[in-house]
Amino acid sequence: MKNLFQLLFLVTLALSVTTQRVSAQNSEPEKPIYKISGKITEKGTGDPVPYAAVSLVEIESGTNLAGAVAGFDGEFVISNFGNGKYQVVISFLGFENLKSEILTVTETNSTINLGTLALVQDAVALQEVTVMGQRDLIEEKVDRTIYNAENDKTLVGGDATDVLRRVPMLSVDLDGNVSMRGSSSILVLLNGKQSAIVATNVAEALKQIPAEEIKSIEVITSPSAKYDAEGTGGVINIITKKNNLVGASLNINSSVGYRGSNLGINASLKQNKMSWTLGGFGRAGYNILGFFENEQYITNSNGSQVRVNQNADTRNQMMFGRYNFGWDYEINKYNFMTASVSFGLRNMKNLQDGLSTETFAEELLINSTLMDVNVANLSNNIDVNYNYTKTYEKKGKEFSVSGLYSQGNLTNDFINSLYDNSFETIASRVKNLNQGINREFTVQLDYVTPLANGQILEYGAKNILRKAESDFAYFTAEGPDGEFVEVDDVIFSNEFTYDQNVTAGYVSYMTNFLKNYTFKGGMRYEYTSISADFKNSDLPADIPSFGVWVPSVNLSRKLEKGNMIKAAYNRRVQRPSLNFLNPNINAANPRQITQGNPLLEPEMTDNYEVSYSTFVKGSMINFTSFFRNTSGSIQPIRSVLEDDIIFTTFENIGQEKAYGLSIFSNINLSGKFSLNGSVDGYYARLDNGIEDPLYAASNDGFVLSGRLFANYTLPKDWQIQGFTFARGRRVELQGTSGGFGVYGLNFNKQFNEKRGSIGFGAENFFTKVFIIENELYTPTIMQKSTVGLKNMNFKINFNYRIGKLSVDGPRRKKRGVSNDDLKEGGDGNSGAIINNN
Repeated sequence: MKNLFQLLFLVTLALSVTTQRVSAQNSEPEKPIYKISGKITEKGTGDPVPYAAVSLVEIESGTNLAGAVAGFDGEFVISNFGNGKYQVVISFLGFENLKSEILTVTETNSTINLGTLALVQDAVALQEVTVMGQRDLIEEKVDRTIYNAENDKTLVGGDATDVLRRVPMLSVDLDGNVSMRGSSSILVLLNGKQSAIVATNVAEALKQIPAEEIKSIEVITSPSAKYDAEGTGGVINIITKKNNLVGASLNINSSVGYRGSNLGINASLKQNKMSWTLGGFGRAGYNILGFFENEQYITNSNGSQVRVNQNADTRNQMMFGRYNFGWDYEINKYNFMTASVSFGLRNMKNLQDGLSTETFAEELLINSTLMDVNVANLSNNIDVNYNYTKTYEKKGKEFSVSGLYSQGNLTNDFINSLYDNSFETIASRVKNLNQGINREFTVQLDYVTPLANGQILEYGAKNILRKAESDFAYFTAEGPDGEFVEVDDVIFSNEFTYDQNVTAGYVSYMTNFLKNYTFKGGMRYEYTSISADFKNSDLPADIPSFGVWVPSVNLSRKLEKGNMIKAAYNRRVQRPSLNFLNPNINAANPRQITQGNPLLEPEMTDNYEVSYSTFVKGSMINFTSFFRNTSGSIQPIRSVLEDDIIFTTFENIGQEKAYGLSIFSNINLSGKFSLNGSVDGYYARLDNGIEDPLYAASNDGFVLSGRLFANYTLPKDWQIQGFTFARGRRVELQGTSGGFGVYGLNFNKQFNEKRGSIGFGAENFFTKVFIIENELYTPTIMQKSTVGLKNMNFKINFNYRIGKLSVDGPRRKKRGVSNDDLKEGGDGNSGAIINNN
């Protein structure tokens, strides 16, 4: 590891030296040095504004000839230009653009210092202000990439899933499952802290958060030691809209569409040192139709082969809601507290009409069944959060203590109704009840103190207590109206409890050195103790405790013109969630049953990456290469049971390696038209490490995905925006999952001095049905499945704001608890889900 760090440092240093030598060779000493410098601060506070974008615009042509990005101290330097008349334009999210006076540059006036330039905070709520142009959708910072979702008008009427599909380095499938550069082991935070809303099931939770409520998405591919060790792919932080305004406001947003509708109301009030927020919304999905087809070739224990064909029509219905109340109190200049309570609910029903199963032996039909399947996924959750923050006269010094209590209740049931041989009446029924509850209490302490010469030291501690319960049972009944009788077998009916205690401490250190270099490194230690128990049996559930050291290193080098090169290493831990642990047998499809493994251990992943960011005439381009190595990967094990049933469980047997490259760019073609897009690709190699040829599996291949977004501002407050996203075939251990693409177009008109807006959107309007083909192959199983989804949608969006707010007081960072350490996935039908850490 030490050699690797030395190599990364030497490569970075070599690039720097090479750049300087080439620059020296090409320059002519006798010519004057052209340079414009200055320092950017926030008006009113005098604080520097790091990472502000600085452009040098030629007056005659109106083009950007050069640019720079302000450093940590707000200072910038623009070079590589000649004689002429110019204007410096400074922009940064949350502030009004600032333009300098016209500068005349000659050989005798080639070095200009603009001094201190103060940016004014953008009062977006003031009616008399008309903001021209648009901010960048994507920001590249030292340790993260930020997607500014509040500037994406195509998201009106959508949800967090629609937002994440536009974010570089992220991939979201049609079911809402999120992966970062090919890895689905991700820590998802809401406003920097864990929430029961995203803890039970990330894919479904994203549908509860309306796009209009999201301010930005932060993608952190190399988390520091401050973050929990969970999440092999990195961290996604969803930032919802906040305000530091005084006054009162009420905002109503709604959308009515062919396949979904939503209604949201958000109110805020701030007077003196206190502020209150109250919000709620509901989202309904309907008319979501589809189908699936399944063809399996199974080799049973006697060596003979059978073919099983399955098909059904599908219907999905969903209802989501979220309600929250927040309170802030600024005790005095150095003491601040905040508290919040949020409620969430999810009601999902999936129906498979006429699930037909036909079994063939040597092309002769030997069995045929027909059934209806009704799956209900119902949940509700509550979060209670408290945070106290103390600051000091010394700038940057801060202490905070946070607490979180979360509880989630989950019902995940299904009923299978099997028809008789005539396919006219119901002969029997099977019901699975799977009730769960998940409780979590967290306490976290964080301390930040600046040291001499721009150094920063952070350290803290955290403890998480979790308790999950799953009460599951199977019942059978004769005929359409017979009484259900519980199955007397502890394998099918039992109560499972899972207690987990995670205690952690961390230290992180950051410093600037050699003028343009920044180093941030840290170490985290986590100790986890687990106990599990089956109430109604002596089934084994002995899980040993374990401790892990989690190092992280980030190194960056600022180059000329605002360019930057970064290198990073970190280790991550992925604990299995109850989706993988829950021993409840999921037999919604009786030909393919799944059962969790309560003895699973965590995955361990080492991540390495190198990235380069550059600015070309005001447009940003980023290149990132990475390598990810995972040991003890949790992978499915499939075997064939009696009656040719495929049985799936999970083991720590996998070895995953991924080599990837990501390229994304944000291009401003003019003040009215912008274009941004990205291409992500990686080569994956997977191996389960089993020598037995009956179960051995390995696979490799390339996975590509890409996205493109365009925005054009029309006269009279009209806007048109379009987007598209596509993901290619994805490599899995025992097969592949098919690719897909989505696209949309949106028109938006603002009215009444921009208090309100109305728009029309269309999604996938040329595609009646999406077809996704998946493949599975083992020595005993070959399966090809086709899933169809009717995803064409048309919608009308409406938004209106009542009230007037004005900016008041400094922006204050609000800290909170963030638990991000659990691997999500498995069968998705657990009785309780342990929170993502």
